[in-house]
Amino acid sequence: MTLHLQCSKTFLAPSALAIHQRTHTGETPHQCPQCGKAFSQKGNLKKHLRIHTGEKPNQCTTCGKGFKSSSELTIHQMIHTGEKPHLCSQCGKAFSQKGYLKTHQRIHTGEKPYQCTTCGKDFRNSNSLTIHQLTHTGERPYHCSQCGKTFSQMAHLKTHQRIHTGEKPYHCSQCGKTFTKMSHLKTHLMIHTGEKPYHCTTCGKGFKSSSEFKIHQMTHTGEKPYHCFQCGKAFTNEGNLKKHQRIHTGEKPHHCSQCGKTFSQMGNLKTHQRIHTGEKPHQCSQCGKAFSQKGDLIRHQRVHTGDKNLAISIILKKDQAPDSGHDSILKRDPAPDSGHDSILKKDPAPDSGHDSILKRDPAPDFKSTCIDTC
Repeated sequence: MTLHLQCSKTFLAPSALAIHQRTHTGETPHQCPQCGKAFSQKGNLKKHLRIHTGEKPNQCTTCGKGFKSSSELTIHQMIHTGEKPHLCSQCGKAFSQKGYLKTHQRIHTGEKPYQCTTCGKDFRNSNSLTIHQLTHTGERPYHCSQCGKTFSQMAHLKTHQRIHTGEKPYHCSQCGKTFTKMSHLKTHLMIHTGEKPYHCTTCGKGFKSSSEFKIHQMTHTGEKPYHCFQCGKAFTNEGNLKKHQRIHTGEKPHHCSQCGKTFSQMGNLKTHQRIHTGEKPHQCSQCGKAFSQKGDLIRHQRVHTGDKNLAISIILKKDQAPDSGHDSILKRDPAPDSGHDSILKKDPAPDSGHDSILKRDPAPDFKSTCIDTC
């Protein structure tokens, strides 16, 4: 047994010790002839060369997928077996790879070892840093062949393409609703569980996702970091800024598959589609009447709350169409044997050929001109 004094790690053979010492010296004697990348071990160089040759000698017997190294194949096979041998000691979450566990544990420790040299922002893993750096370079190398939209990541492009294909591979086992993203399904599942893991320390409000929580915090700080370069309007999140910018560009990316009408926002498209489906999800708790839009329900509820002026104005707007051939809904005939006329009566105007909307007749000889409380 050979002992290495610098780190106390032990090795069975001197050759293994010599290879290990390169981790301390930084020596990388094995160089790729195609791209110049250097490695401390010859075996690692051989694996790397498969990137250039395209060779994938390690094949999965379950699905036939090929891999450059046996370690990659072993990790892949856990997808089929469901095996996740690496457990987080703090929260119990399991992972198929030790590297994933280490990255996850940084959530608990707060460690962010990868720093952006441009702005100083820190990240838990190198992949997040690489993606972030594209915000400084503006590089978006992945293009959608259908609409031309560009993305900084291939994964984002693939997710975007589901808008065109209509693919929603993630299903909710409880209600059957489908989603284009796994993250959207996870957030949706909290509707069924009632879980709100993100709590605001200022007001105590709970949220299903970290993004909702971060946006909410800005209501306390007043922070609006996303500015429209055309009009200067500021927003708490990038999504709202993008929606706003469509006012300037006129972009309407959301199409109705039934009638072809276009909308700038997905929410407006969903509301519009209720015209075709007949869906009326907003129901009045007092009379049971249903509406396709929440705004219509709110206006309707004022009929019950006693806001008569608003109720009358709504009715008049609907029923005062010119030359409609119909009387207003607000016509009061004299009560039988009452001896009084209502203050709101509709009589034909002499020789006009039309009905007056609201005409006041001369009051007979009585003291009160209105029977009902108006």
